[in-house]
Amino acid sequence: MKKISFAIGIGLTSFMVSSCLVPKTKLDASEAGRFAALFSCDSLRNLLSESRERCAGLVTDTTNLGSNLRNAVAMLNTNQAENQKLSMQLALKKQQLDDREATIAQMQLLINEQNRKVQSLLDNVKNALLGFNNEDLTIREEGGKVYVAMSDKLLFESGSAVVNELGQNALGKLAEVLNRQTDIDVYIEGHTDSVPIKTLVFKDNWDLSVIRATSVVRILSENYGVNPLQIQPCGRGEHKPIDTNATAEGRARNRRTEIIMAPRLDKLFEMLK
Repeated sequence: MKKISFAIGIGLTSFMVSSCLVPKTKLDASEAGRFAALFSCDSLRNLLSESRERCAGLVTDTTNLGSNLRNAVAMLNTNQAENQKLSMQLALKKQQLDDREATIAQMQLLINEQNRKVQSLLDNVKNALLGFNNEDLTIREEGGKVYVAMSDKLLFESGSAVVNELGQNALGKLAEVLNRQTDIDVYIEGHTDSVPIKTLVFKDNWDLSVIRATSVVRILSENYGVNPLQIQPCGRGEHKPIDTNATAEGRARNRRTEIIMAPRLDKLFEMLK
């Protein structure tokens, strides 16, 4: 009986041991699968970590790009504003330039008109005084003005401020021109040489030159009807010679009365304001 029980135990044990044994090939395959699964899991973890890093990098790059884009947009807006401002300034400068060019063109027209007036005045004066001796009377244009220089012997006796008959005749011819061209200003300047003079009538050469200029103004206005507001007397004495006072000829040239005629520049002065 004991032998039979022992035999049965041995058999059961052998059956159980034999039933728990797994073939080596299946075990190897199972281990390989497990390692592959572990490797795949680690790879996935690494891939996920790399993806997260790349994602963080992309987020950073995107943030930087967004910031750069906003800066670029801001700069573009600023540049557009600056361009608009510059365009407005350019338009203003162009308008100012156009206005200035128009003013210059208008001024040039006035200057041309002024030059024509001066040339016309010069021609008229020359024609009016054509019959007088060139030594006693000279006519020239200078600086937009017409100068008529009459010697003292054409107008006055020596040391006198009374205009003689020949002088009155010359002034009458000149008055005809002045009465036709009333848009000119006339300045009468008396000049002497440097030889001192002192009489009961004249204190010095300056006094003589002033009274001679005034006498010419009176003849023009009272005798020949020239507007007295159009003419102004002035005495220069010996202080503005045109020749030397060291010779008789030079002194004779310095003793003169100059009648200076200048077309009015009212329009030109108005533009310059």
